[in-house]
Amino acid sequence: MDPKHSHSVKLNDGNFMPRLGFGTFAPSEVPKSKAFEFTKVAIEAGFRHIDAAFVYENEEQVGAAIREKIADGTVKREDIFYTTKLWATYFRPELVRPALEKSLKKLQMDYVDLFIIHFPVAMRPGDELLPMDDKGQFMLESVDLRDTWEALEKCKDAGLTKSIGVSNFNRKQLEMILNKPGLKYKPTCNQVECHAYLNQSKLLEYCKSKDIVLVAYSALGSHRDPNWVDQSSPVLLDDPVISSLAEKHKRTPAQIALRYQLQRGVVVLAKSFNEKRIKENIQVFDFQLSSEDMKALDGLNRNLRYTIADIFAGHPNYPFSDEY
Repeated sequence: MDPKHSHSVKLNDGNFMPRLGFGTFAPSEVPKSKAFEFTKVAIEAGFRHIDAAFVYENEEQVGAAIREKIADGTVKREDIFYTTKLWATYFRPELVRPALEKSLKKLQMDYVDLFIIHFPVAMRPGDELLPMDDKGQFMLESVDLRDTWEALEKCKDAGLTKSIGVSNFNRKQLEMILNKPGLKYKPTCNQVECHAYLNQSKLLEYCKSKDIVLVAYSALGSHRDPNWVDQSSPVLLDDPVISSLAEKHKRTPAQIALRYQLQRGVVVLAKSFNEKRIKENIQVFDFQLSSEDMKALDGLNRNLRYTIADIFAGHPNYPFSDEY
């Protein structure tokens, strides 16, 4: 493999995705300028895979950071792998391309590297990201995800994105896309919550069997945003097994959590708006966990999901009711 791709995985469409990515989500109280500042730090530290989304409302800042690092010669556009996500209010097929074009305009880019369906549940289109009726109920709607997928395929054909994929899909939903009559492109990846407390081993095995890359978010536990996360859930990086492995390998608990995913063949996202931790998080390619270490980490699984996304729970496409 060309050294440029030594830390990358080849997707089922022939494109390459770096195995370690920088996550840009931040809770709403974090100023948007932080995304600009720390995306630059991440690129300077060596991150080339930037994971973002329309709903994070910081693509202008992330795009500006990438453009600045291209302008100063740190990277070329083709060195960066940029992911954006189709938000739930844009699932009607005629809204898909305009949604991607909105992201591209905010980014001031001609294309993204990966465009994925953010969550398998559609919401009422409009200006609100989380539309509510006058009773305070979220306004969900039903859109056939196969039609949405077809619209993503057209975005790829138009050159607006190099690859397409999904996020938060369960096995049944992946199968529905894979078995779609007239399918032109398979999903390249499925981005899901995945960490030692929710190791997704069955979904991982299924995805591998279909040549779909599993991408892990919340790999370091969770940002603990009270809007999305149960505040009483345990803190992953405080786990004694992870701490003792960190001591054994003279590494940080976060480096152990990231290395665990890499050795399972998972592409892993590391989110931090802390310069020291961003620099530490990329130092995960120069050590190896033993099979005993891996077994100990596998043993932590307790099917604990930080992000339940219960605002979508009443919908038939809600993905987390199935085992995987």
